[in-house]
Amino acid sequence: MAEKSRRMRNTRMRFELSLLLLGLLLCVVGTAAQEEGAEAGEGSTSPPKFLVDISGTTVTITCPVTEGDIVWKSTLTKPTDNVNKYVIENYDNSPGNVSCSSGQQKYNMYLKARVCANCEELDALAVTGIITADLLITLGVLILVYYFSKDRKGKASSGAGSRPRGQKMQHPPPVPNPDYEPIRKGQREVYAGLEPRGF
Repeated sequence: MAEKSRRMRNTRMRFELSLLLLGLLLCVVGTAAQEEGAEAGEGSTSPPKFLVDISGTTVTITCPVTEGDIVWKSTLTKPTDNVNKYVIENYDNSPGNVSCSSGQQKYNMYLKARVCANCEELDALAVTGIITADLLITLGVLILVYYFSKDRKGKASSGAGSRPRGQKMQHPPPVPNPDYEPIRKGQREVYAGLEPRGF
């Protein structure tokens, strides 16, 4: 019986570990697929889009138009014309409309970005590494807790099982309650008035 329960615990532990590893693998594959999709999207024939780069409190917007005289229009700050990039220094998180045009081509965008002066930029590889390390540490803690709790449970059950079962039978019977003592011969007259009476 103990061997069977041990085998069942081992099987359950292997199943839980395989589920955890499968989840980790899916996270890594999903991240790689997103990066491939982003790279594939760059070479597709979708309409050109603005490229927005945020660094600290500086927002740099690159116009999709690459040729000709570029005219910028913005509700935020006065942009410089004939440049491919529109740089907003000390952006204060206020939304606004930005457009760039060259000849017949005109592109509009609504800018609503959050910036902070003390933020650090992380690339996808660093984020993936942090998540992977966190999952591995959590898995290690779970395994340690499982094994330590398993050892304590085994010690407690072996200590309880070493006591012989016959000890319970050796205890004397409990003292009877004096309220339910049997009537003795000399006390019958005390209880004589308690006989049932007929109506």
